[in-house]
Amino acid sequence: MSNIEKAPDFIRAIVAEETATRRFDGRVVTRFPPEPNGYLHIGHAKAICLDFGLAAEFGGTCHLRFDDTNPTKEQVEYVEAIKEDIRWLGFDWGQHLYFASDYFERLYQMAVELIEAGKAYIDDLTADETREYRGTLTEPGRDSPYRKRSVEENLDLFARMRAGEFADGTRTLRAKIDIENTFSMASPNLNLRDPVMYRIRKAAHHRTGDAWCIYPMYDWAHGQSDSIEGVTHSLCSMEYEDHRPLYDWFIEQLGIHHPQQIEFARGNVSYTDNSEHFDVSAAGAVDWTPTWEQIQAGSIHVVRFIATDGLAVDRRGNDTRPLSSPADR
Repeated sequence: MSNIEKAPDFIRAIVAEETATRRFDGRVVTRFPPEPNGYLHIGHAKAICLDFGLAAEFGGTCHLRFDDTNPTKEQVEYVEAIKEDIRWLGFDWGQHLYFASDYFERLYQMAVELIEAGKAYIDDLTADETREYRGTLTEPGRDSPYRKRSVEENLDLFARMRAGEFADGTRTLRAKIDIENTFSMASPNLNLRDPVMYRIRKAAHHRTGDAWCIYPMYDWAHGQSDSIEGVTHSLCSMEYEDHRPLYDWFIEQLGIHHPQQIEFARGNVSYTDNSEHFDVSAAGAVDWTPTWEQIQAGSIHVVRFIATDGLAVDRRGNDTRPLSSPADR
């Protein structure tokens, strides 16, 4: 067979062009940003290989950043398991290990900046009321009755939220988005309808302990964390395409470094659950009775175990060999 040079995929073509034109001074910085709320599934392997592989190909760096913004779902166990899985796939982040929680203070101060600019406000609507006011894909939303609060009142309430004066669920910080003089609550993109930036959650965090009782929403922390780290190319799967206008809006309002977000199709494997991280508690809720926690056909953790230990499992995820737990092996 003759050697045929394979054309580069669209992502590599974009990065090659931007490197040649020195859009980011010729730098290539990517990141793999898992949430430590479960074990990685097979679909994550595609993102890992793309993020780390692309950076290596262009002489750049890839960060491993845990987007740990939800203390009630996250565990150190998942952090360590994810690190093990990435190393097993042949990649290493070197000195570039980060956590969104590293930036909690900076994210808070950025939120204060938006409040001072009249771009964010404290809302007292309940979660159900917020959904009602948000509207649907076919119906526009409505302004919250608290949208016109003064900058001074919003700053005061936000500081008191941080101080722990209010109960969980009683107040949120929401973005106040008006684009091109258009009423944002009528935007066809629901992500732009005054999204929540902070919520009150009096729960201990796996890294910061009880230092915080308000936590940033993923959509608020994600783009700014990329910016803080100097990421040049933020590679995301397609479900984040509709979130890009929101990430762009936040960064443009703050006037900070603006990474290039590029979306790609997710990697799926038939007959496996690749939609989310594998959550042990969720598995138990649907009468899933694995022999040990990590057992799930679609998780990298189990694939790695199968590859090294020759594990065989039945349709319920039970080990069909005589030994019953990893500790026995």
